[in-house]
Amino acid sequence: MSKIRTVVFSGSFDPVHIGHAMIASYVSQCGIADEVWLMPSRINPLKTGQPPVAEKHRVAMCALVARRCGRVDVSDVETRLPEPSFTYMTLAYLREHFPEREFLLLIGSDNWLIFDRWRDSGKIIEEFRIVIYPRPGHDIDPLSLPAGVTLLSDAPQALISSSFVRRWLRERMNLNFFLSNEVLEYINQHNLYG
Repeated sequence: MSKIRTVVFSGSFDPVHIGHAMIASYVSQCGIADEVWLMPSRINPLKTGQPPVAEKHRVAMCALVARRCGRVDVSDVETRLPEPSFTYMTLAYLREHFPEREFLLLIGSDNWLIFDRWRDSGKIIEEFRIVIYPRPGHDIDPLSLPAGVTLLSDAPQALISSSFVRRWLRERMNLNFFLSNEVLEYINQHNLYG
């Protein structure tokens, strides 16, 4: 029996925005996997600055997005693992606890360009398949990729970031086309991002 191909889309999702939703929806439908798991991370060791909002809020916002995307779900596994959050440890945990699944890691081309700085990056490449979605301004030559690494060169791209969304939330700008209505209502209801 073949394993369920599950793409792990991990990130801060602080907050999860239309760009994240677009990527999850595309990947769930483009034929490379059976499903996508949105997986809010704890604290990214490579990011500095303000810590993200509470994990429970980021998981809840991801669940609101997943509910509207076919074959997309949310997992809080990474928020329950020890800090700091290292991707290889998360993937190894998933492989051990969900043996019926084959896990693929989804990252942006911006992260691929610094992938050698990730802890255990070589082990991730050796033991798991990696799927790269393009990000504007971070081009990758598909011929330069090692075996087991796939570039989704036809994937749609959106130049939007959570830091931009947080800034506009603080400035009380109209975010109707940047966040889903459900996520925006959740943020307002819980008074997130000031």
